[in-house]
Formats: sequence, structure tokens, C-alpha cells
Amino acid sequence: MRILPMSNEAWEQAAKIIASGGLVAFPTDTVYGVGCDPYNVEAIDRLYRAKARDRLKAIPLLLAGSEQVEEVVTSVPAAAARLGAAFWPGALTLVVPRNPRLPVELGGGETIAVRVPDHPELRQFLLACGGAVAASSANLSGEPDAVDAQQAAAYLEERVELIVDWDITAGGVPSTVVNCTVDPPAILREGAIGAAEIMLALKVEG
Repeated sequence: MRILPMSNEAWEQAAKIIASGGLVAFPTDTVYGVGCDPYNVEAIDRLYRAKARDRLKAIPLLLAGSEQVEEVVTSVPAAAARLGAAFWPGALTLVVPRNPRLPVELGGGETIAVRVPDHPELRQFLLACGGAVAASSANLSGEPDAVDAQQAAAYLEERVELIVDWDITAGGVPSTVVNCTVDPPAILREGAIGAAEIMLALKVEG
């Protein structure tokens, strides 16, 4: 495992590792994440094992931008479009109908959770990785979230190839999760964005 200060070179190395089937931990606008190629089944398996994550818990996707949503869903629910327009990039994860070409090993059945992070350098990295990375918090399942590179390293040790270190710690509060495949949309986890803000954004004018 290597730890490199955040730089263009570090992100380039991280993208190469993702492309080769490896795991990378990195800062986001919420907590530190660890990710892999979302279309590489062996890499997805490594991610589950690195975190000791229950296979019944799906792996979300981090996206470079809202335009990447179309590539990983069958359709974009109206509620998801409204919330994405209001809060992306930002600390909001939306559960949407998944594109069947995504590996079933990501979990989630017919749905996939997606987010566009409010971290410009990270979004450039995601774009270099094809627009999406399968990512979860950089901790062991059940443990507190990692908010810096040192915590991520202590959790993941040699199970990742690279950790991108950023002097500024992550926000520390996980994203709010909203299921947009049901009507009305359901808040599954209230995080950095409060329920009142979500409901206000969903309210149809007139």
C-alpha cells in the first residue's frame, strides 16, 4: 500500500490502479471512500473482502457528473432528477433503477445507489475511470467512517494499492440516501442534507 499526497500524479496512478482491477482509497466531500471498477467482478469481490462487508449490502456508485446517471440506470425517476438538480454535486445518494449491464455482484437487485460528489479533483478522477467508480466508505463494516488517509490506512492496510491523502479532512458526515424508486420517495438515511431540505426540493410548485 502506498499513500500519496493529492496531486494530478496521484490521481493518475489511482486511475491506472482502478483500470487494472485494484482498489484505491480517496477523499470525498463527506468521508473517505474506497473504490474499484464497477464492471470488474473480481475487483468488486476484493472490495467486499477488504471491508469485510456483508454481501447483502449493495455497493454504491460515485459518478463524475449527473450526465453519467443515464449510463447506469434504466430510467431516471422524476424525483431523482429534481433532487439531483437541487443537490448535486453534493452529499446526496439516490437509489434509482439499475441498468442490467451492471454486474449483479454490486448487489441491490434491480436498483443502484448513485452520487455525484462535491469534490472537483475526485470528479476528474472518476471521469478518468470512465465516469463511475463502485465505492463505499473506507472502513471496516460496522466501524466509524474514516475521515482522513491515516484512518483509512489503519482500516484497510495492505488490502488497497493506494490511498490518496488530502490535508483537508473529509466532511465527516455521510450522505443522505433517498430511494427514488418508490412513490413517494423514501429517505433511507438522513445525513449531511436534512429531511426538511429533501422534502422542500421534492415539493412540486403550483
